[in-house]
Amino acid sequence: MRVDLFDFELPEDRIALRPAVPRDSAKLLVVQPGKPLVDDVVGALPALLQPGDVLVFNDTKVIPAQLNGTRQRGEALANVDATLHMRTAPDRWLAFMRPAKRVAEGDRIRFGHDGNACFLGNLDATVLEKRDAGEVLLGFDLSGAFLDEALHAVGHIPLPPYIASKRPDDARDLTDYQTVYARDEGAVAAPTAGLHFTPDLFAALDARGIERLFVTLHVGAGTFLPVKADDTAGHKMHAETGHISKQTADAINAAKARGGRVVCVGTTSLRLIESAARDGTVEPWSGPTDIFITPGYRFKAVDVLMTNFHLPRSTLFMLVSAFAGLETMREAYRHAIENRYRFYSYGDASLLFKAEE
Repeated sequence: MRVDLFDFELPEDRIALRPAVPRDSAKLLVVQPGKPLVDDVVGALPALLQPGDVLVFNDTKVIPAQLNGTRQRGEALANVDATLHMRTAPDRWLAFMRPAKRVAEGDRIRFGHDGNACFLGNLDATVLEKRDAGEVLLGFDLSGAFLDEALHAVGHIPLPPYIASKRPDDARDLTDYQTVYARDEGAVAAPTAGLHFTPDLFAALDARGIERLFVTLHVGAGTFLPVKADDTAGHKMHAETGHISKQTADAINAAKARGGRVVCVGTTSLRLIESAARDGTVEPWSGPTDIFITPGYRFKAVDVLMTNFHLPRSTLFMLVSAFAGLETMREAYRHAIENRYRFYSYGDASLLFKAEE
């Protein structure tokens, strides 16, 4: 499909730079294909679902994956930034390097406090491979838990570019850009639909008889990459690593069997569930997925999707258009813009019901 079909104009002032307080006070646009749009709030979610439904959350935890460093090549030094996006070994990460032209295979990079190599607590790495679109493979001098500890010492929370370009990260982001149920470290971007949930909302969902399940998909920085191809067939998705336990897969299948709906909180949990679905049955999963969902895709397991509002021409807007219908989503986004919904990672949410096939 032509990528320009997924384009739209978004005023700058609709981009949220901070989340709603409290989290579940954010707006929620209810989108049911063929029915009028409904304006609500996230706190009303229990009443919008049914007893027996099951909510599927992504429990990945964001790590400080934004690194400032100095490239060292003999006596020549240059400041560079790296955004880690996928771990490939205890001491190796794939990363997007900026500016990419300043690094070559074999270069040594010292990451530290704002790229100042004079501070203690630096972290050294070697550029092992240089790939397309600014991607490199970094081999760090530390490994495993020692590398994890060093990243927490020198790294920054990797705020999305549309926030980071307007303000630096700060202490508030350490909690704001993390779900209250985050558990398994490895993501470099938050599963942002989950940012709206609070203990009070969980209690209300429990009282309504709505089950909660957790999967893990370590969200990569590739989620922010623009689609540069003119046609969706020309776009390559970056793989992300995920896990679905047998217990969780069995619980999802049991919910479907009793007539309950599978409600994914976020596109990341949806992509993982659909990767693991075979003929409507979800199987345990462990490994990478690069599933790319565009209109025409037939959903195998997911019935309802809660998600934030996404960038124009993005793979995520393509996904929601596949789920609820392109014209339905174009109208929903027009309504959201006109009614001053807040967009992107710290913004408001939508509750999408799958279009009839």
